[in-house]
Amino acid sequence: MRVLFIGGTGTISTACSELAIQKGIELTLLNRGQSVRPSPPGATILHADIRDPGSVRAALGDSAFDAVVDWVAYTPDQVQADLDLFHGRMGQYVFISSASVYQTPVSNLPIRESTPIDNPIWKYSQNKIACEDLLRRAYRDKKIPITIVRPSHTYDRSSVPLEGGWTVVDRMLHGRPVIVPGDGTSIWTLTHSSDFAKGFVGLLGNLHAAGEEFHITSDEWLTWNQIYQAFARAGGVEPHLVHVPSDLIAAYDKTIGDSLLGDKANSSIFDNSKIKQVVPGFVCTTPFSRGAEEIVAWRLADPARQVIQPELNVLFDRILEAYRKAWPEQ
Repeated sequence: MRVLFIGGTGTISTACSELAIQKGIELTLLNRGQSVRPSPPGATILHADIRDPGSVRAALGDSAFDAVVDWVAYTPDQVQADLDLFHGRMGQYVFISSASVYQTPVSNLPIRESTPIDNPIWKYSQNKIACEDLLRRAYRDKKIPITIVRPSHTYDRSSVPLEGGWTVVDRMLHGRPVIVPGDGTSIWTLTHSSDFAKGFVGLLGNLHAAGEEFHITSDEWLTWNQIYQAFARAGGVEPHLVHVPSDLIAAYDKTIGDSLLGDKANSSIFDNSKIKQVVPGFVCTTPFSRGAEEIVAWRLADPARQVIQPELNVLFDRILEAYRKAWPEQ
């Protein structure tokens, strides 16, 4: 099977690239060659900017693929450009959407693929919804073979799945207080990229995936308190967690606020029955306790990986000071 990944060296896509090659897929990566992650051995590499159709056509020549996956499409015009560019030269178009497109806050748990699509807060999610709408029309009206995949919060050893990233873990390691949005008891789902890849690669060229939507997540449910505590245990420290309302955080930083109120502040539990039916044997095997250990060990192994964002420390301290004034015992 011949597959093209547009991107292919990101947090999620790197693991998918590696597994696809292990499964015997003839994989081509089309990207600008600017990722910090190396391309997997065995892949054919083409350097071109997907936003420049002329350079892509020149790089591809007359190549055709059983499946084309765009890991870096975020808006309807980018998706439409893909459909135009690969018309007649692909057997399946796979769009990477997001589980944040689901109703926010959701009215019923667990979340299924049939859960309503509606996110009134986060522009990122609204753009993904518009992309999905375009693709469903293309499938219905033009019979273009599409598959929509909705990752939830997926991570690898180099990514810290917290608002603030490594800066937050660094605060824990140095005994500084850390902000936990809300009361820390909302339920969240984190998925290791190697586990996501097992479900995703099984959808490539899969006849049962045509015209369908899938989320691919772990079945492990964690509170945000447990997630922060897992990082603290991995670092061998006792964390000083301060619970701050998400609305207050949003008042100080809209970007973080939109990500919280439009996604992470709401409990997310997923029913993975559909992906398990179409990809038999799909199961996640990396608990987050192990994932947190992997992340912390990878960072601590090299000082160059321990980069913090000073402006975030300033922001966090401002929020904490404001919260202490309203709630002195914190």
